[in-house]
Amino acid sequence: MSEPRELAQLRWRCRRGMRELDLLMSGWLDRHYAASSPGLQAQFRRLIDTPDPVLLAWLTGRERPDDPGLEQLIDAMRAD
Repeated sequence: MSEPRELAQLRWRCRRGMRELDLLMSGWLDRHYAASSPGLQAQFRRLIDTPDPVLLAWLTGRERPDDPGLEQLIDAMRAD
């Protein structure tokens, strides 16, 4: 059985070109996306549009996003 189209598209967009980001993004998608609230899912879809250098800085804790919703998601991803 194939996965829903939305998840397949998100999985493809999680491929970043940096192995660390690939693992963090696709790992969170696999483990948490389906069970997350619609609001958190929307934040994840927004996060995917973030440029790689900014995303890496956020996920490594070197910088913090200005958006509280993205900050909450980043914190959850870092704790995972």
